[in-house]
Amino acid sequence: MAETHFNKIALIGIGLIGSSLARVIRQKNLAETISIMTRSQATLDEARKLDLGDEYSTDYGDVVRHADLIIVSVPVGASASVAKDIAFHLKPGAIVTDVGSTKTSVIEQMQPHIPEGVHFIPGHPIAGTERSGPEAGFAELFEGKWCILTPLEGTDPEAMAKLTAFWEACGSNIDLMDHEHHDRVLAIVSHLPQLISYNIVGTAKDMETVTSSEVIKYSASGFRDFTRLAASDPTMWRDVCLHNKEAILEMLARFSEDLSSLQKAIRWGKGDELFELFTQTRSIRREIIEAGQDVDVPDFGRQIASEHSDK
Repeated sequence: MAETHFNKIALIGIGLIGSSLARVIRQKNLAETISIMTRSQATLDEARKLDLGDEYSTDYGDVVRHADLIIVSVPVGASASVAKDIAFHLKPGAIVTDVGSTKTSVIEQMQPHIPEGVHFIPGHPIAGTERSGPEAGFAELFEGKWCILTPLEGTDPEAMAKLTAFWEACGSNIDLMDHEHHDRVLAIVSHLPQLISYNIVGTAKDMETVTSSEVIKYSASGFRDFTRLAASDPTMWRDVCLHNKEAILEMLARFSEDLSSLQKAIRWGKGDELFELFTQTRSIRREIIEAGQDVDVPDFGRQIASEHSDK
């Protein structure tokens, strides 16, 4: 079994994912030193107050220097600038990974700046809530959740084994994917639902015949679930849309076609067609529950996944 203990782990970004990692690393003794970096002094002070790490800095060099594992947890649009800033401070043999929900764009942004002898292994833990910031994290966030790794051609097997063992120690199940396939899968299971939720809440807000107070007062459970997603970090989701554009546009086009079919079925009173659709989708929901992907998040009630933020 690969070694899961590191001398120093550097966390770049200390939002929901970063702060959850800090907590589980501490809880399971996965590192001698936890070093935390974020550009916001206020956020860094909050992390220090919560005692999430051993070292704190707004300087990339201070945090990354001598680190064995560097985990980048920032909005995907910032990946290139982070890679440039950490490049000259990375020691040979270090592992650099990320947690972004798009992989092709992150690879294109980061890989050119990673120096020879440093192992870059992109990753994406499928875990989160709509909350953000250092206070939002909790050590159990990754328990029973999937972490997808998208190793590049020629990835060092030992580095791969160490990173896999690390995520398993955090409680994650591991899957491997080609980065382009990852982006298509996430476009349908994560990015499209997020955009639909933003759109539905926006539609409700803009309806002239319904007041905002009525939307809030009479929200049924379905609409409340949409608002959980719509409460997610705007910066992160703006970047996701811009950096997984092709896959998202493809899924939106397919969704629009299916929505048009649904409109026709309702308009022409095709009850059998509606019943068949609802039956099929109900079975998918049951499979999700049976697979354990609808487990409540501790302390926050029933949350809808929306990944991470560096806020």
